[in-house]
Amino acid sequence: MTLYSENFSHLSPVWTRIFPVEAERAEGCYIHATDGKKYLDFTCGIGVTNTGHCHPKVVAAIREQAGSLLHAQANIVVHKPLLELVQELRTIVHPSIDGFFFSNSGAEAVEGAVKLARAATGRPNVIVFQGSFHGRTAGTMVLTTSKTIYRAGYQPLPAGVFVAPYPYAYRYGWDAESTSQWCLDELDLLLNSQTAPQETAAILIEPVLGEGGYVVPPASFLKGLREICDRHGILLIFDEIQSGFGRTGKWFAQDHFGVVPDIMTVAKGIASGLPLSGVFSRLDLMKKWQVGSHGGTYGGNAVACAAGVATIRAMREEDMPGSAARRGVQLLTGLRKLQEQHPIIGDVRGLGLMIGTEFIVSGKPSAKPKPDKALAKAVIHACQERGLLLLSCGTHDNTIRWIPPLIVTEAQGNEALNIFGEALKDVVH
Repeated sequence: MTLYSENFSHLSPVWTRIFPVEAERAEGCYIHATDGKKYLDFTCGIGVTNTGHCHPKVVAAIREQAGSLLHAQANIVVHKPLLELVQELRTIVHPSIDGFFFSNSGAEAVEGAVKLARAATGRPNVIVFQGSFHGRTAGTMVLTTSKTIYRAGYQPLPAGVFVAPYPYAYRYGWDAESTSQWCLDELDLLLNSQTAPQETAAILIEPVLGEGGYVVPPASFLKGLREICDRHGILLIFDEIQSGFGRTGKWFAQDHFGVVPDIMTVAKGIASGLPLSGVFSRLDLMKKWQVGSHGGTYGGNAVACAAGVATIRAMREEDMPGSAARRGVQLLTGLRKLQEQHPIIGDVRGLGLMIGTEFIVSGKPSAKPKPDKALAKAVIHACQERGLLLLSCGTHDNTIRWIPPLIVTEAQGNEALNIFGEALKDVVH
């Protein structure tokens, strides 16, 4: 009896099982299974291993730190990796973001950001957007609207959260700017009908929609949010948990739009696989947070922070954000060529190496596209059989997301496109 067969059944079934793969080791863009099969990993642990699996500089930093200090609680003593991480972060975030708090997971960071916004403004309410994903903890379920599975059975959820439409132009069937203006108008309606500006602490948004379908908003929409927030004294929070640390071809997705948030949340790619997340903001806002009202035992763990420092330095030295931009153009171009051959791919969209391919039911060109979850899942599994790992996303789970490590090569990009093309032929015909 193998380790897998003996113990797999004892893992909680609440975890979704996507692939029947037992990983033995991983390196770069590949996962090696215990059965000897090698997989080109375009999932990155859901956008986590941006530097690739086991980047040697990150591994070396972890090993060195593990031999000197594993844990030192931030309320008691401050350690060198924590301070070095702040120093590195200050070189890649906007200069106005000069206050840093660290925790363990993305959901923790979001909860912290909401607490900070409420504490700094003295207001109770928060606005989120349709298709959002901000976590599955008791405090973040109400902020997440991408799928009912994350909320069903846990009602009633906390009050004080209101949902506005995200500018998902393909879904609405409008051009980008018409969609942007309509969504801004609907947000204005929300502020006049459901949550008054003077009781709204924050607007929380993913600058590129993640779990909700990998949707890139028009710049005019994010700029419109900034203007609304400035007008009413509402804080703008960007959830950069999936879109941060080079994923979109820049350090953060916000850098594409010229819009600076008051607060931002990060996790996933910050430490190449170690649990670390953060709430970053202006220090003047952080000073409005009552001392001791927020914290955590493991936040800013020494080994995780050392990994974070090594991650940022490796990304900078190897120009991983620039590589993500170049490889993103390659993948977008290749996927749009496949879209021309297979009209069941309704839309191809993305920034850098955060790309979505949305699958639809074939029908009349004039008809509104209907999502095809079954087809997307079939393509994913056909790719897995050929050695390529991909994930789905979207409210209807009909969008395949492309999130390879930022170190992916041109040859590996072509390999993935070829496998995807062969899988499409098998599934569609």
